[in-house]
Amino acid sequence: MLLTRRDLWKLLPVCAFGQNTAPTLFQVACMTLPYAAFPFERALAGIRNAGYRFVAWGTTHVDTTGATRPVLSVNGSPKDALDIASRCRNVGLAPVMMFSGVNFEDASAVDAYKRRIDQANAAGIGQIIVFGKTTAGSYSTVIGNLQLAARHAEGSGTMLVLKQHGGNTATGEMCSRLIADVGHAAVRMCYDAGNVLDYENQDPLPDIQKCWRDVRSFALKDHRNTPKDEDCGIGFGEIDHYKLFAPVMRTGLTMPIAAENIGAPLMPRPRTAEGVDRLARRSREFLETVLTGLGSAIETKEG
Repeated sequence: MLLTRRDLWKLLPVCAFGQNTAPTLFQVACMTLPYAAFPFERALAGIRNAGYRFVAWGTTHVDTTGATRPVLSVNGSPKDALDIASRCRNVGLAPVMMFSGVNFEDASAVDAYKRRIDQANAAGIGQIIVFGKTTAGSYSTVIGNLQLAARHAEGSGTMLVLKQHGGNTATGEMCSRLIADVGHAAVRMCYDAGNVLDYENQDPLPDIQKCWRDVRSFALKDHRNTPKDEDCGIGFGEIDHYKLFAPVMRTGLTMPIAAENIGAPLMPRPRTAEGVDRLARRSREFLETVLTGLGSAIETKEG
């Protein structure tokens, strides 16, 4: 059931909505991840043609020779990152997020994150998605690694955003605990509601009410437990995205919100890039419908 305006107002955290608090500026993006089976350039073309203006870099793509290659390796140079960002901008897409590709429990995490921060700075990317293993442990190592990496990010405009991934980051509430223990403005959260429902079988709606102040972006996927346990594109699953986004509608922040999984439940992955294009467009249209409706409801209430 969709929210009434009265229901919506009950969900909005009072302290987030001061008289001078501006609406959140959402950067609606698609990750290249759904196009992993196709070349990176084809992913960019499909995302742009599906109506997006922003893009988040996935991890790997199959190139024209059939080989799987990273979008940007951890050891890539800042110039490599700038070149890839230029390719995005040349087709009308602004890159806003990228993955670190290294678990934050790893001994190599600090050096890897520093290199990623330098890459992101060169590319003009403001957020690097980080997460750890799906089993909890090494908590003090996680805190230490994130603190050292965060110091490298000081003054750069780039932040490390924790994404729900089981283990130490199973829920938004747990991510907020990590963020508080790190104690640095360069470490915040990329909320992944689908992973909360999938990995933990927990409802993300009460969870985001406990952590929304730390959220700076969303990695968008939905999830179904029935008739089959599987991730899917937003609007195809069991999560009410009107309720999910309600707490962050008036933060005054610029917030990337990137489609990570766009698939349809019970259906095989598209075998053609054109099939992925259709799902990408559908995800954008659903997301924009939700955000526009919420924005209109808030404006009507305040007016």
